[in-house]
Amino acid sequence: GMGKAAALETVKNGGRVLLISRNTEKLAHAKAELLQQVPEAQIETNSLDCRDEVAVQEFAQTLDTDCWDGLVISAAGRAAHGPVVDIQTNDVREMMESKFWSAFHVAKYVAPVLRDKGSIVFVTGVLNRRPGVNCAPLAIANGALEGLARSLALEWGPRLRANCLSPGFCDTERFDHMEPSRKASMLQNTASSLPLQRVGTPSDMGQAIYYLLTAPFVTGVVLDVE
Repeated sequence: GMGKAAALETVKNGGRVLLISRNTEKLAHAKAELLQQVPEAQIETNSLDCRDEVAVQEFAQTLDTDCWDGLVISAAGRAAHGPVVDIQTNDVREMMESKFWSAFHVAKYVAPVLRDKGSIVFVTGVLNRRPGVNCAPLAIANGALEGLARSLALEWGPRLRANCLSPGFCDTERFDHMEPSRKASMLQNTASSLPLQRVGTPSDMGQAIYYLLTAPFVTGVVLDVE
């Protein structure tokens, strides 16, 4: 939901977007939803598994080198939860493949074709800096992404900027699989514990991503939106 919300902010501001996902059905649905809200939007889609480095490299070679200003990477598989001594190591590897290595591949091969003064935004999360019990896989992946962003800000500046969005608790499509009453209770309990008395929405995060994409004097930062 956060990537789609960032795309909406972009097209609302006259930009053009290219949506990438492994799931063609989700791509078609996202494009239709965006066009419903902004009928004149310029939207392209492409199905790609970003865990596959060779596929990402080949895809990047098809991109117009004078077309794209920004890159947003929000993909992540479902995170495994549990004590480190009990969790399946392969589940942790899968988390790293979907959230970190996918982002690494895309940044490595797509960044060179971005226009000068362009921007890259990774979506991480607060668990790296404020860990939760039984949440080691996400903490590890988020920490790796934040380290990558800071490194790229130095390595690719001043031509490109690199930042991270660290979202607070947000009601996105990842909870759609939950039983409705359980989901509602979870959201209500979380909201009651927060200063604003509500959880985040995809639009909150889309606005923040668009800010990081377009803010010319912001690089190497982790922006907490919570």
